[in-house]
Amino acid sequence: ADATNRIAEGEVLQLLNVHDPSVTEQRYMQVVDRKTATLFEAAARIGAVVSGADSETEERCARYGGSLGRAFQIIDDVLDYSGNVEDLGKQLGDDLREGKATLPLIHALELATEHQRSLIESAVRDGGGDFLAIAQVVQASGSLEYARSCAEREAVLARAAISTLPVSVYRRSLIDLISFAVERDH
Repeated sequence: ADATNRIAEGEVLQLLNVHDPSVTEQRYMQVVDRKTATLFEAAARIGAVVSGADSETEERCARYGGSLGRAFQIIDDVLDYSGNVEDLGKQLGDDLREGKATLPLIHALELATEHQRSLIESAVRDGGGDFLAIAQVVQASGSLEYARSCAEREAVLARAAISTLPVSVYRRSLIDLISFAVERDH
């Protein structure tokens, strides 16, 4: 029930951020925390509860899930600017067309020239713009690399959270999920 409430809060926060080019990294992360991270956290916590784990293991699994969810979402937002359309199963730039300022775009805005800033802010407000020009700004500014490094930091936290779990095929699978989340191209 708590996860459902937090996810609903995240949806409201995301709606408040739509078409707002002044969204900060902190506001972006609040949405990610309440939506994707909460969903992954709940799934990991439920796994621990169902297996009869002690409360410390349950909390570690929940931390793992939250970090995994943040890493997954950040990479999803990176792929919106750099992925392969056929692999993704969706058009590049969907977030921008919906007026969403995601981490790569937020970072690019911080480094943009006045002209680039105007182009990006207008696109976020209007939900469109010249996607190819904006994607070029995002790529040239190092914003995809910045976002990937943020996802990798979350991956490190996820690995640390489960480091005390017994060595097993299950722990290996959890580690493989982390690798998939940050290394995927779709």
